[in-house]
Amino acid sequence: MPKKRHWFFDPSKCQVRTATVPEYADGYLIKTHSHPWHQLVYASRGVMTVRTPEASWVVPTNRGVWVPAGTRHSIQMSGPVSLRTLYLVPRLSRSLPDEPRVIGVSSLLRELILRIVELDSLNLRKPEHAHLVSVLLDHLHVMQSDAVHLPLPRDARAKRIATMLQKEPSDTRSLIELSKLAGASKRTVERLFKIETGLGFGKWRQQLRLGHALRLLAAGDPVTTVAMDVGYDSISAFIWAFRMTFGKTPGQYFRAA
Repeated sequence: MPKKRHWFFDPSKCQVRTATVPEYADGYLIKTHSHPWHQLVYASRGVMTVRTPEASWVVPTNRGVWVPAGTRHSIQMSGPVSLRTLYLVPRLSRSLPDEPRVIGVSSLLRELILRIVELDSLNLRKPEHAHLVSVLLDHLHVMQSDAVHLPLPRDARAKRIATMLQKEPSDTRSLIELSKLAGASKRTVERLFKIETGLGFGKWRQQLRLGHALRLLAAGDPVTTVAMDVGYDSISAFIWAFRMTFGKTPGQYFRAA
């Protein structure tokens, strides 16, 4: 179990603070909690799943997750995970995102995060620190979502289907069959998913499957097994869907990571 660092964040003395836990074991769960500060969590190794009451995000290696102040969230590790975390005083910038998102971490942002971790905290009264804060904010203001995002429907019927599939991503029942179990028509369920998640049901289901696949692959499961475990009829179909989403085959993706 990782050792935790406890400290008080005094915004009059520092505006950015770090907390480093080098390694988390596969399956480790940081239970639901919130912070009074914005949080940027960077995974240099392993896969994280960040969950809020409204959605979940699968965070692949070399990605970061932005968690705004006050957001209740949990983080679960798949495979060994190395984390670097930055905490930012909310008043540092009013234009930072107010919703969680996953971002790609460029080489420059990675080095910036590691440098801030070395310094432990940044105080705007120090010119060299103020410069680092400025560069960090420049990156955060333009950050783009870059991972498997799974928004959750609110309607009870659509939510029932989402819950069933989250429990069993390999479920291959058609939407017609699932809709009957949820007490709604196929057309109604399609409309609810589109309105409440912004994704068509087919795309939502693909996001669910690929997110689960990332977790299994990070834990060391072979591609053949993963393809079947997330509901694909063939390995080639799974690899095609993976490549279309991440730009690489599973093997290429994890070798690059």
